[in-house]
Amino acid sequence: MEVEQLDIREHLRRHPPFTFLDEDRLNQVSGSVEIAYFRAGSDIVVLGQEVADLHYIRQGSVEMFRRSGEFYNRLGEGDIFGQISLISGRPARFPVRALEDTLIYFIPGSQFRALYNELEEFADFVEVEDRTRLRQAGARSREGTEMLATRVGRLVQRSPVMMNASGTVLEAARAMTEQGVASILACADGCDPDHPQLVGIVTDSDLRGRLIAAGLPYDTPISAVMSEALITVEADDYLFSAMMAMLRHNVHHLPVMQRLRPIGVIDLADVAGHGTRNSLYLVRNIHDQPDLDGLKSLLPDVRGSFLRMVGEGATANMIGSAVAMIGRSFKQRLLELAEERLGPPPVPYCLLALGSMARDEQSMLTDQDNALILDDAFDRSQHDAYFRSLAEFLCDGLAELGYTYCKGDIMATNADLRQPLAVWKERFAGWIARPDRPALLNSSIFFDLDGVHGETRLADTLKQWIAEQASRAPAFLGCLAHNAQTRTPPLGFFRDFVLEKSGRYQDSLDLKRRGTAPMVDVIRVHALASASVAQNSFRRLDDVAAAGFLTNSMVADLRDALEFLAGTQYRHQAFNLEQGLAPDNKLNPVTLEAFDRRNLKDAFRVLSNAQRFLRMRYRVVQV
Repeated sequence: MEVEQLDIREHLRRHPPFTFLDEDRLNQVSGSVEIAYFRAGSDIVVLGQEVADLHYIRQGSVEMFRRSGEFYNRLGEGDIFGQISLISGRPARFPVRALEDTLIYFIPGSQFRALYNELEEFADFVEVEDRTRLRQAGARSREGTEMLATRVGRLVQRSPVMMNASGTVLEAARAMTEQGVASILACADGCDPDHPQLVGIVTDSDLRGRLIAAGLPYDTPISAVMSEALITVEADDYLFSAMMAMLRHNVHHLPVMQRLRPIGVIDLADVAGHGTRNSLYLVRNIHDQPDLDGLKSLLPDVRGSFLRMVGEGATANMIGSAVAMIGRSFKQRLLELAEERLGPPPVPYCLLALGSMARDEQSMLTDQDNALILDDAFDRSQHDAYFRSLAEFLCDGLAELGYTYCKGDIMATNADLRQPLAVWKERFAGWIARPDRPALLNSSIFFDLDGVHGETRLADTLKQWIAEQASRAPAFLGCLAHNAQTRTPPLGFFRDFVLEKSGRYQDSLDLKRRGTAPMVDVIRVHALASASVAQNSFRRLDDVAAAGFLTNSMVADLRDALEFLAGTQYRHQAFNLEQGLAPDNKLNPVTLEAFDRRNLKDAFRVLSNAQRFLRMRYRVVQV
């Protein structure tokens, strides 16, 4: 074999779909290649041209355009084009022009069709576009994830036991014993079985803690011991939704609803038996710990839960939500311990989670970003000593649990971040009205917030107010959109990854700073514009699509790209932990399989296109 053919073969071998070929087929393809050189700016394929060969970019880069002349895509070394025409037998729909001096390998259509017909993996790759490949990659990662494949309704084994809330606890206990259940649903008087009005739930735990331990008589009405803040799930929800509801609200029983009617109750054991068991039991154990030492003893379980979810193929959305819920539970228990030491708070308060924890997108590499919303009755001279001590107990405890102190002092120990609701509204109003550089910096930190402990209605009120104000502020949205374009994906001229050139992380790229973080920034702009109160990026995309701010296709692209970027970040951190290293976000793409490297490029291209769309959709307006 000649040297030139060897060079062609080895180059093809490194890039899909040719990675799927055995040696004989690689030799056949490399021996049939013809080579052509195109100067920058010259046409390679024109609209309507008959395409006879598969085009493979050996060196350089090209741009593709729509029929209208609008830019469509950029391709670089190792990319292919022309396959759609070869498959369909139709003329070229997308003109292609050399962006820089470019070397093209022409692979005869006969060779291409033989490979397409004989090799399923080759066909799967070439018959889809970049975005579809990302979708397939996401689907592949979900195949082994039972939590996203199982509907809640499948867990229901029997109809629920229901009673009037005016009935006695003795009657409830007898009914639960006779029916062999650990919970009973309470409904308004009448308890129509076809259209019951649920008002609460009573569990074995409620009977122990609220009746027997309190010494109440057996003729006490159910309404006196039931849990009124009823958390439910729908029968067609995925099991993951049930798990998240249990994690977020620290409940062990969930009524399952279908068309506004309860059809059953599932409990912790039902959900835990279908995967991600560690996360559920870990949260329960967190709330059972008597002190900080007890919480610290659970840290190996946190690591193990994360590794288990990654190893079982859980989606990035699931992993980020579970890790965030574990962090929320640590905060809740620390504040409960603080209140036991300090006494009840002098005025109602709410602890705010900020950033990735608020979005339920937390990784194993995180610091602590938090703040306090206080009731408007707060008087700093009378009440702040209590909340300062509360914040110190919380933040010091979190540091002991591995959540490092925030270098930017975005913590409740900062007196400026312990403010009444009215002050927080005034502060956000100023950022929205005057979007200068400090305001935009604050926007990237404080516009992702959620209530974790205390009077969480304060956080809900603030989120609703922010959504209403931001959606009516085009100047703010324009500046926020401009700011969301500053961190670009690490693709150099769309030829290959741009890596660190020196230092400790030489030959790596930062998956967070250049990937997930700018993607979150893009989605936040659209969410605020559409008045969404959601914090999680995936749920924000649902609201953006419902509001019509982006097409369903654009939303799907962003969802798939974020899922792949975050999933790659989590898998990299899991690899760090398994190697005995501290988790980081610095990835060397060479460590990925060729298929994943291509998907990573695809995800970065989606991000780049999304940032480009921001420039068209939101205009910077002088304030």
